[in-house]
Amino acid sequence: MSATDPIQSDISIHVGRLTFDDTTLFDGLNFALPAGKWTCLMGVSGVGKSTLLRLVAGLMPEETAMTIKASESGLEGQIAYMAQDDLLLPWLTVFENVVLGARLRGDEFSTGRALHLLEQLDLLGSAYDLPATLSGGMRQRAALARTLMEDRPVVLMDEPFSALDTITRVRLQDFAAEMLQDRTVLLVTHDPLEAFRLADRIHVMSGRPAVLFDPIEPEGKSPRDLRDPDLLAGQAELLERLTRSKMVA
Repeated sequence: MSATDPIQSDISIHVGRLTFDDTTLFDGLNFALPAGKWTCLMGVSGVGKSTLLRLVAGLMPEETAMTIKASESGLEGQIAYMAQDDLLLPWLTVFENVVLGARLRGDEFSTGRALHLLEQLDLLGSAYDLPATLSGGMRQRAALARTLMEDRPVVLMDEPFSALDTITRVRLQDFAAEMLQDRTVLLVTHDPLEAFRLADRIHVMSGRPAVLFDPIEPEGKSPRDLRDPDLLAGQAELLERLTRSKMVA
């Protein structure tokens, strides 16, 4: 399987005991990412959603007790990760930031694809500007372009649309759903409407150590129509479940 081929099997994840400053964040957490589907994590701030994403991405200490079972070839080189912060390098242009992964690996890349992504994200006119000249929303769109440019079968995204205005947010939800079709996606968001529009499976995370509620599985194909009454009903159900979840001190 190449780095761009979709993962054909579900990804099973087990997190053992993980403690920060004498606080147990995880202790035997199990969940799965269905192949080719969007899985969404929700929950109050501080419950461990971003930490879980970093664990799956392999960005936590090696001694962390964690097991990931996926395809026979594993997940090495298969993951694209978009953090909450845009992490753009200030001395590189927007275009250079978008193709940074390929350049660091010494890989060939398509200039046309990079410029097409920037055009779709309304950044073509800023392709050769430095990040300091961009607004927060523009920087986040540049980070999304960099993530999509990686073209990986597994994509981890932490609040990828949080800095965007409502109209742009909806438009980019549609664009991401199109670009990541058949990819295995793990999305962290605080927006119930966004979760219900995009996800095939939604987990609410709660407590210390964190546990996952049984998933909500919205019907229909992503991205769901904003005019669909089932979308609003699902959002209300999700809000109720979030309200019932245990707050984190």
